[in-house]
Amino acid sequence: MNELKYTPEVIAHIFNEIHKVIVGQDEVILQILIALLAEGHVLLEGIPGTAKTLTVKTLAKIIGAKFTRIQFTPDLMPSDITGTNVFNMQTSQFSFRHGPIFTDILLADEINRTPPKTQAALLEAMEERQVTVDGESYTLSPLFTVLATENPIEYEGTYPLPEAQLDRFLLKVLIDYPNQEEEQKIIARWDMGFNPRHLEQIDLVPIADITAIQHCRHEIKQMRTELGVQRYIVEIVQKTRNHPLIQYGASPRASVALLLCTKALAAIRGRNFPTPDDVRDVALPVLRHRIALRAEAELDGVKTDSVISDIIKSVEVPR
Repeated sequence: MNELKYTPEVIAHIFNEIHKVIVGQDEVILQILIALLAEGHVLLEGIPGTAKTLTVKTLAKIIGAKFTRIQFTPDLMPSDITGTNVFNMQTSQFSFRHGPIFTDILLADEINRTPPKTQAALLEAMEERQVTVDGESYTLSPLFTVLATENPIEYEGTYPLPEAQLDRFLLKVLIDYPNQEEEQKIIARWDMGFNPRHLEQIDLVPIADITAIQHCRHEIKQMRTELGVQRYIVEIVQKTRNHPLIQYGASPRASVALLLCTKALAAIRGRNFPTPDDVRDVALPVLRHRIALRAEAELDGVKTDSVISDIIKSVEVPR
């Protein structure tokens, strides 16, 4: 494969522009961009007030994507997401009224506050980039990406996401509090008049070419992975299926997700080949939502990320 022409430069530009709005959160931004380049969806988990929504809105503005936000509530219906057929009195015919899912970047805000029936309305869209209503299928944008936010499951009024829904997310990204230095920078910006409600007043420079993300995706698809790295990926995923603390392990979809994210990260780092380091660096967000710990492990306070980290350490790194 030829040297990368687009990806490192495009990603560097996006990073620089996002940081005009967002302080810190480098790892979160990186993982969102990995998913965007790998044509996957992201589940963002964190308490309210950690700039989840602002990050997604800013990203959409920089890449020139159409942005839509859906506030998930207990009374939200599937048709409120996908759209519905409406009878036209003048023509005596039904016509399809597109729902908010027909967009490029969809922010599914607080997705775990709505019942599983409504969450399931996203399944076909996330997997096949299409929506079917009354037997008729409608194609979504090729850039269609779901970035869903959720509050930690212990919060009141939340529903656990079904396993089938979770598995559709390429990555689960955990957002923590900023450190003291970062929070002081946030306060200083507000003191100088910064207001995220008025992004149009911030000197954000969109990427010059609206098709840049598609070019980056094409570069990543052309990338090939050494057999040793492929085996490394498979062995990590296989070990999640026979670990004594894990009730059920990751499916083959997880192996594919790990491969795609590894290639995307390699491209972001300016390489046209993935390495075991790339695999290790994306393994946690790829796997943490695809395995379930045994009840006794959870009662003992065992964390999913620590189990995955132990598995990675136990697998021999290929040369």
